[in-house]
This record gives sequence, C-alpha cells and structure tokens, in this order.
Amino acid sequence: MRTSLVHAQAAARRPALRAFGRASPLWRLDWVLLGAVVTLGTIGGLLTWSATMHREDVTGTDPHTYLKRHLLNLLIGLVLCLALSIVDYRRLRGYAPVFYGAALLFLATVLTPLASTINGAHSWIVIGGGFSLQPSEFVKLALVVMLAALLAEAKDAREAAAPGPRHMLAALALFGVPALVIMASHELGTSLVLAAVTAGILFAAGVPARYLAALGGVAATVVAAVFSLHLLSAYQLNRFAAFADPGLDPGGVGYNTHQARIAIGAGGLVGQGLFHGNQTNGGFVPEQQTDFIFTVAGEELGFLGAGAIIALVGVVLWRALVIARRAGDMFAMLLAVGVVCWLAFQSFENIGMTLGIMPVAGIPLPFVSYGGSSMFAVCGAVGLLQSIRIDSRRPRSG
Repeated sequence: MRTSLVHAQAAARRPALRAFGRASPLWRLDWVLLGAVVTLGTIGGLLTWSATMHREDVTGTDPHTYLKRHLLNLLIGLVLCLALSIVDYRRLRGYAPVFYGAALLFLATVLTPLASTINGAHSWIVIGGGFSLQPSEFVKLALVVMLAALLAEAKDAREAAAPGPRHMLAALALFGVPALVIMASHELGTSLVLAAVTAGILFAAGVPARYLAALGGVAATVVAAVFSLHLLSAYQLNRFAAFADPGLDPGGVGYNTHQARIAIGAGGLVGQGLFHGNQTNGGFVPEQQTDFIFTVAGEELGFLGAGAIIALVGVVLWRALVIARRAGDMFAMLLAVGVVCWLAFQSFENIGMTLGIMPVAGIPLPFVSYGGSSMFAVCGAVGLLQSIRIDSRRPRSG
C-alpha cells in the first residue's frame, strides 16, 4: 500500500518537474527581456493612471478605471507571450499565409459600418464595455511572420543566394495590400511602421543594395504623389504642418505638440513627482494615456525617469538583436529582425513626436501606452522572440 502511494506521488510530481525542472523551457527564457517588458508595462500602468485619474469625463466614477484596464491588458499580453514562447516557431512558417490572410480579413472590417472613428482614424472596432480593437495592430505581427517565411523560403530555394526581384515584388505586395487599407482609414503611422518592417526584413534577407535603392526611389515618388494629389486628409495635413512649423497655431493645429513640449519641459531633471504634474493633472495634453504617454514621464519623472524608459526600450531591442544573431535558421533570424525594426521605429516615432523631432503619427509607445490591441501585438512579438531563444538554447544531440 505504501509503495503504491509513493509511486502515485512520484507520478503526480512528474508534470511539475517537466514544467519547472532544469529541462523546462522556462529555464531557457530570456528573463532580462521579459523583465524589461514587465517593467515597461508596469510603468505604463502608473503613467496611464496619472494621466486619467483626474478626468471624470473618461473614467466616470472610478479613477482607477484605466489602471485596471491597462494591467488587465498587460496580464493578457504576458499570457499570450508565454503561450507563444513554448510553441515551436517553425510551425508558424507553414501557417504564415493563414495568419496573414486572417489578419487581412480582420483589417477589412475597418472598411465596413462595424468600424468607428477615433481621433481622426476610422480604424477601431468597438466591442462594448469601454473596450475596442484596432485590427491594424495585429497586421504588424502577421506581416513580420509572412515576410520572414517568404524570404526564408527564397534563400533556401536559391541555396544562400540573395532573394531575387520576384521575391522582392512579392514582399512589396504583402506590404502594399494592408498599407493601402490602413491609409484609407486615415492611419498613417501604422503604414510607416509596416514600411520600416518591410525594409528591415528585406535588408536582413540580403536583397541587393541596388534593389533597395530603387525601392527608396519608388517610395519617395509615392510620397510626393500623395502630397501633390491631395490624398491625405485635412487632419493628417495639419499634423505635418505643425511638425514643419512648431509655432504654427498653438491653439489649433499645433495644440498637441505645443502642450507636449510644455509638459516635457516642465519636468526638468527629476520631474514634478508621480501624480503631481500640472499639465497632466489639468488634462492639457490630448490623448495623454495613449499616443502622448511619454509626456507624463517627462513631466512627472523628469529627464532621469524618461531616460530610464528609453533605456528599458533599449534593453528590449538589445536582447532582440542578440536573439536574432543566435537564431538557428534564416526564418528565425528574419522574424527577430522584423520585430526589432517594428519596436525600434515605433518607439522612435512615438517619443520623437512628443519631442517635436517627428511628425505626430498616432502610434503608441510599445508596452507603455494604454491600449489592448497594441499590448497584445507587441507581447505576441516578444513571445516569438522567446520561442527563438528557447530553441537556440536547446541541447543538441550529437
């Protein structure tokens, strides 16, 4: 009887040993990367709370509304991250067209009456209870996977030679379809992120410099045509005008950037103290919990606190680059590079627009800004990085 009990206890411990023992994938996670992500998300929750706690017009009767939602988004994002980290990333390669197609179908809903316009962009699907989804955020992840699969297959087929013009045109088509839909919904910032991802993956795949130069020329021509043919909305043109002339109409089209600079400048070296920012408490900076979250850090945490956030973003990018360098195959390397380009460009654009060195493009600061769709997408991207990391540290036989 006692022997049977011992065997039963040993059998019950085996799943735990597999999950937490030395052979568990948990030991091969990049804990520095995960720690930086959790820290950024936690700081984002505090900044979101500070930006909304005094605004009854958005929180209602509960000043903790946005804090609770942000932490819930972070928790769901981390669960998604860990779930993807234990999935063999190679399985994604075969399903890449499925993921990409599903993301396009979801994106197409922004062209239907189901979509709502928020802050000038007709790109949101309101699901009730104060929650909404932004399909374009998931397109970023799907495009990274699809481009990595396409160009890795091209490299394999050509036996380490660079992808040819046919593959480059296919990659541009994969970028162009969602970019056109996103532009039609007046969401310029996300189109720029997709362009940065596409260019970065093409470069990492070894596309010849002459093709990349030609691509840059085409892009410049398209941008010129967009402006000359007046294809941008008045809302988007006003953002570019405010960027070109920082002093333009501070009470109108230049209001956002003007107030953002005031908030950041008021922080000085150490800031006015968390929850004590005058601009933040007064609600002078629009959309401060989302696109302009960095202004809360600048005002309340000062140069040192804002610099710490930039340093944490740098840690995320550094660990992602290490994972890319140690990747076991071309597909994994291109996946990691795509994520690096995505997070690097989006972070630079978001922080840059609050400082006045980039035009306002309406994209969130990864892991920090409030927003469920963005949090889920970037945490999913980190999950892919962790999956690559786990594989690269797996003991090899022979």
